Amino acid sequence: MYDVIVVGGGPAGLSAALVFGRQRRRVLVVDGGRVRNAPATEMHMYLSRDGFPPARLLEIGREELAAYPSVELRQGTVLAARGAKDDFEVELADGARERARRLVLATGQVDEPYDIPGLAERFGRGVFHCPFCHGWETTGRTLAVITTEPHEAMLALYVADRFSDDVVLCTHGPLDLPDEIAKKLDERGIQVRSERVTEVSGEPGDVTVHFADGSALRRQAVYHRAPTRQHSELAARLGCEILDDGTVRVNELQETTVPGVAAAGDTAKLPAVPDAATLVSLGAADGVRAALWMEGDLFRSDLGMTPAR
Repeated sequence: MYDVIVVGGGPAGLSAALVFGRQRRRVLVVDGGRVRNAPATEMHMYLSRDGFPPARLLEIGREELAAYPSVELRQGTVLAARGAKDDFEVELADGARERARRLVLATGQVDEPYDIPGLAERFGRGVFHCPFCHGWETTGRTLAVITTEPHEAMLALYVADRFSDDVVLCTHGPLDLPDEIAKKLDERGIQVRSERVTEVSGEPGDVTVHFADGSALRRQAVYHRAPTRQHSELAARLGCEILDDGTVRVNELQETTVPGVAAAGDTAKLPAVPDAATLVSLGAADGVRAALWMEGDLFRSDLGMTPAR
């Protein structure tokens, strides 16, 4: 039996495994190899690694874990998990079944861009989801924001305030904007295009938004906060509470509502937090936090003591 099985080999999962490995815990990391930021060539706001390729960060992380013989990395997909604290079982797609005293879920979310031809293909390369991650690089450029959600019109106001004086909001059809937002858009000179978007074409730095009336809007970058879903249903199947936005509910220790199961990265969040943060640095921090407190729980259990809380 493993001490911990970590499901997910992104920044959160690898960071958790590093903590456990350094405490000489027997750990299995199951990595399906599909990470949310795969289209991105750079990551930002990770101290000492600003602009670093995220794929290279994970490669280095796996190399570092190799120094800890109690940590096992395995390519694969976890299909199911069952059991309870001190005796969980996970089933892998290859038929293998493994047991562990604790589980860390770091399975992440999946972006689902609108069903507009060319939009998904340019996600992360000319079409960006996050002004914190990509805003600096789009400073002074002509920008468009594509959304059908009234509250997401705030994104157009934000990038206009921080990075560009030429921003167009494309609502992909009529959109009933709150009066306060509509007023601010008008004050900032942000044009609103309500025609249906039929295609997004072009290359990074030169993207064209095509509309149903035959017109087109040429921009140097596009922002689009795509809807998201959980990459895996493991948390729900284990009985973890799922918040209204689809994320896994955790407390300040990254513990889910199921004893012995923690969740880290953008798969989970505190109820009071508006959105699951998508930054690599915060995902890694969540993984460390989950492992630190879970290690303490394991240690008390090893001594036959009651849980700390």
